[in-house]
Formats: sequence, C-alpha cells, structure tokens
Amino acid sequence: MYVAASKRLTLVGARKMMETAITIAERERVPISVAIADAGGHLIVFERMDGGRFHTIHSSTTKAVCAASNKRPTTAKGAQGQPLDTSHAIGLALAAGAERWTAMEGGYPIIVDGECIGGVGVSGGTWEFDDRVAREALTAIGATYTIDSK
Repeated sequence: MYVAASKRLTLVGARKMMETAITIAERERVPISVAIADAGGHLIVFERMDGGRFHTIHSSTTKAVCAASNKRPTTAKGAQGQPLDTSHAIGLALAAGAERWTAMEGGYPIIVDGECIGGVGVSGGTWEFDDRVAREALTAIGATYTIDSK
C-alpha cells in the first residue's frame, strides 16, 4: 500500500484541550504555559497565563514536541524507554536538539484509536501538577497517551 489514511488533531480539539488545562490552572491558581502540537511537532495552539514565567514557553513547547515524536510521555527515559542518568539525559537533549527532547514530566502524546495525532506540554507548576494537567487535557477530547489503549 502506498497511501495510508490518517487522523489529525483539529483546531477545535486543540482548543478544548487548552480550555481544560487553563481551567484547572486557574482554579488551582498556578500560572502555566500550555502547548499543543500536531503529530509532526508543529504548534497548533499555545497559551501562557498571566503570571506564567517566560521560560515555561520553551519548556511546554518542547514537552509537546518530544511527546509527539516519541509517542510516549516525557520522562527521564530514552527513546526506547530505558532509564537515563543525568549525563545521558543532557546528551540526548543536545543530540536531538534542545527544542526537540526533554526529560521533564508534563508532556504527553495525544493518541486516538492507536494513532499519535500530536502532543501536549504543560509547564509552570510542580512536575506532578504539569503531568496531571496534561493528562486531563487529553481526556477532555477522549484521547489517551498509550498506543495500545483505545
């Protein structure tokens, strides 16, 4: 087969995810940045809340891109899921490009029917907060973050 049908994240879907993330952050009074990218790592929507630190722009975008590229949540693990020490994590970020790979939690792939259609990245809270908000944004559109889940 030379051509495959594929799904894509719509602007409406990305906006719904954004609305969910920002609502949680406003309720809990944590100023965050949220980035939502398509499957190729191209930004669809981005928002930095009032009071959000400027460095969270880059970290949320990198989390979204990394999650979409690896098709798994961002963590201190390599592309094959192997544990990385600090030196290897930094080396991987340098090799892949600082805007393409991160070991920081808070990035999730957006999986629908087993297909990765993008990534979401949240930055500005604790790593647990960023992680939870990103997961809740996924569920707002009925997506998951693992390939084998439906």
